[in-house]
Amino acid sequence: MKEYQVIGNATSGSFRFNTDSSKLEIYNGEQWFEIDSTSPEEQTGGTRGLFAGGEESGKTNRIQFINVDTAGNTSDFGDANNNLTSHKALSSRTRGLIAGHFVGPQPTQYSNVIDFVTIASTGNALDYGDLAVFTGGQRAACSSATRGLVLGGMYQGVHNNTIEYMTIAQTGNSIDFGDLTSINVGPSGLSSQTRGLCFFGNTTPARSNGIDFVTISTLGNAADFGDSTTTGNHRGTAANAVRGVTAGGNTDSGVINVIQFVTIATLGNAEDFGDLTAARAGFSGGCASRTRGVFAGGYTPSKTDAIDYVQIMSTGNGIDFGNLAANNQYAAGCSNGHGGLG
Repeated sequence: MKEYQVIGNATSGSFRFNTDSSKLEIYNGEQWFEIDSTSPEEQTGGTRGLFAGGEESGKTNRIQFINVDTAGNTSDFGDANNNLTSHKALSSRTRGLIAGHFVGPQPTQYSNVIDFVTIASTGNALDYGDLAVFTGGQRAACSSATRGLVLGGMYQGVHNNTIEYMTIAQTGNSIDFGDLTSINVGPSGLSSQTRGLCFFGNTTPARSNGIDFVTISTLGNAADFGDSTTTGNHRGTAANAVRGVTAGGNTDSGVINVIQFVTIATLGNAEDFGDLTAARAGFSGGCASRTRGVFAGGYTPSKTDAIDYVQIMSTGNGIDFGNLAANNQYAAGCSNGHGGLG
């Protein structure tokens, strides 16, 4: 807790609200101390982020990891069960799930396989189950501490608004959750521990700036949250318990460097946050700790190994974090910092 100098005639156990920091403080008889108002779940969040699969020189099954709060290059984690692209990842405090992927050779062919890893360890992925409601790729993902959702996507040319869920600590097939307000291809997801957001991609025939939300613990259809500052698909995402941030994306006018944010608990439109170090889309994953969001890889339009980071609760431009093991696009990221991102 941060110390403050004694002010006035307070007695031990007195409380005050510090308008400069917007924090509640308690007096111990000598000094004021800031009270940590985050939940126990938030206080125990980890700092490891994973990036799985993607397109390097070809599709890869490589899984890489970083410490989100320490800038640097990725390290080797292990391998997924398949070469992966156009898939999604989500996570709890302990386990990461990797769901669906493009198999080709036709651009409409996807797999329904779900893998899992234990985030704090290193090693190869294990079989979790299958996407049982909709086999497809180019989806969004989000999660709470216990439940993961995948949303939208495409299979065999059919665009989809399906939402399905998994109980992350178990193994098995996904279960129907509800529907998005619109069919969606290439959307992007983020979440607090209670609410999941889906930033629209292509809603056919055009890209959209819509945002849907769901209460992760409650089955049902999504509802309108607000609008993004831009249209676009294949954005990078990061979030903590309060704020969600999206970065870049592919718009009707090309790839952009725009970073925007929303307050997850409050319905409304996204606001400008800053800019990435370069315009990018098709990210190879986003992940977060309680304080920092990281956006990795993607295309500019050529593939890149660059990783940017931002301080989630501030605003400003992205800062260089380090590099992936190789130039990479269309991978997926998650972390044990607070929940899932896709």
